[in-house]
Amino acid sequence: MPTPTRPVHLGSLDATFVRGADGSILVRPTRGLRAYPARLTERLEHWARVAPDRVFMACREHGGDWRRVTYAQALRHVRALGQALLDRKLSEDRPVAILSGNDLEHALLGLAAMHVGVPYAPISTAYSLVSTDSSKLRHILGLLTPGLVFAADGAAYGRAIRAAVPDDVELAVTAHPTNDRPATAFAELLATVPTAAVEEAAAKVGPDSIGKFLFTSGSTGLPKGVVNTQRMLCSNQAMLLEAFPMLEEEPPVIVDWLPWNHTFGGNHNVGLVLYNGGTMYIDDGKPVPSGIAETIRNLREIAPTVYFNVPKGYEELVRYLDREPALRQTFFSRVKMLFYAGAGLAQHVWDELERLAVETTGERIVMMTGLGATETAPFAIVTRPDCTGSGIVGLPAPGVELKLQPNGGKLEARLRGPNIMPGYWRMEALSREAFDADGFYKIGDALAFVDAGDWQKGFRFDGRISEDFKLATGTWVSVGPMRAKLVQRLAPWVRDAVICGHDAGYVAILMLPDAAACAALCPDAEAPLEHALVQAKIRALLRELARESTGSSTRVVRAAFLREPPSIDAGEITDKGSINQRAVIARRAGLVQTLYADPKPPNVISIED
Repeated sequence: MPTPTRPVHLGSLDATFVRGADGSILVRPTRGLRAYPARLTERLEHWARVAPDRVFMACREHGGDWRRVTYAQALRHVRALGQALLDRKLSEDRPVAILSGNDLEHALLGLAAMHVGVPYAPISTAYSLVSTDSSKLRHILGLLTPGLVFAADGAAYGRAIRAAVPDDVELAVTAHPTNDRPATAFAELLATVPTAAVEEAAAKVGPDSIGKFLFTSGSTGLPKGVVNTQRMLCSNQAMLLEAFPMLEEEPPVIVDWLPWNHTFGGNHNVGLVLYNGGTMYIDDGKPVPSGIAETIRNLREIAPTVYFNVPKGYEELVRYLDREPALRQTFFSRVKMLFYAGAGLAQHVWDELERLAVETTGERIVMMTGLGATETAPFAIVTRPDCTGSGIVGLPAPGVELKLQPNGGKLEARLRGPNIMPGYWRMEALSREAFDADGFYKIGDALAFVDAGDWQKGFRFDGRISEDFKLATGTWVSVGPMRAKLVQRLAPWVRDAVICGHDAGYVAILMLPDAAACAALCPDAEAPLEHALVQAKIRALLRELARESTGSSTRVVRAAFLREPPSIDAGEITDKGSINQRAVIARRAGLVQTLYADPKPPNVISIED
């Protein structure tokens, strides 16, 4: 008998397909979109009335206990903070900027700003804590011209504040103000007594009001401020409910680390919890070996009903689930759906999750994903429950139109709907370039049919249009699918790969190593990446892939390790942790040349050795 899947109420997704005279294909969902509120904080007011004592958010105190805020408490705090922002006469031209990461103060301040019609911008902590020159932070604050800047810990963010925050801008901190700059305590903002002005301001907030600015990771240059309107945020949650009706049947409980300056964490997940009266446990862990322990600690205590993560997070999680039966029992006890985004989930990780779920519960847990962007709020394309698999992204969500435009032998995806941004903040030329003549946003991704004989099965990701290149033979190399396959097959020794070969005779790669995994192959080696065992392992795996290749565009001939980590300041790595292919190739031009040098240098691995 086949293993049953745990029951979960998911929406049926079907679409109509119309081919245009220019070869384009217009894909429209057959189901429409339900009504949605004019502003997101209407849902906070609703749940404060309906379930005032239900926990909205919780985060760990320094001592380890959970600090919880109920829906009624959250609304009281939002009204007080909203009054404080109105007293400061903040506006679109003088918004709130938040430098620090996920915590209760961040959540309340952001909701308060949106409630009274003041946009806010959560900014990547990497631009303050990782960057050494603060150039991207200065660029962002220059675009925003904020009237208030908030950082949870004034001391931790002191260097960035001194480097990028103008002296005449008010600074607010939760704790540890710096000695060289006055700061308003968050507790002082929270102590503000609200007046009728808060409700009057909230009544003026409508679908076209700007809720927040989210900055893209800057993979194509300096970060761009994506305008997120209330219509985008609210319609996106209505789309999620069409795809996942179970969210309104049982208030979701999630344990989540995803940063709120990203659309996945800050729009999708925070919005999903608020919209449906759920509870979010803020996870201070990270999906890396050095940070996953905190996530595991939280998951030992809290059983989610839905779980969201990036592929690397699932990869780390599987290792703990495999060796901790008690953790497995808690994690799988009531989870109805697993969801990943940000990259393709390696098949071996997918298979391990399924095996562990079946061994623990006797049931499979449905795995879902989709495709979206900061500019789409982000939910736009989602898998069907009956057609899932690594690389499959599905069909457009109700309310979203998808146009597939022929481009260089591929189908370029373009999107239109109420969840699409109106443009980039104070960047008119880039805003115009982002849309085609019919008003479709050009997301930059290519899609291909999962089954050319059954279009209802949806689409699979077919790479980024801007990353593909031609070999000297004129053969196109599809970077996205090749990169995904390489990362999957070279794991765990290689974390990511940069595909090279523009105008060259063959494909070669630069590999970002997993230092711990490589060292485990040769524990006594002083330089594991140069050790014969590591090089032999990579060579053998590349030869396996070469035997499966269909031609020169899918065959990797040479490879070398990136010994110097990619730099966020040089634009080689985004704040999301993903590699900017073009920037790495440009900055490491000398290393790329060694891949094609004759005779072959000792640091280059070749399948022809």
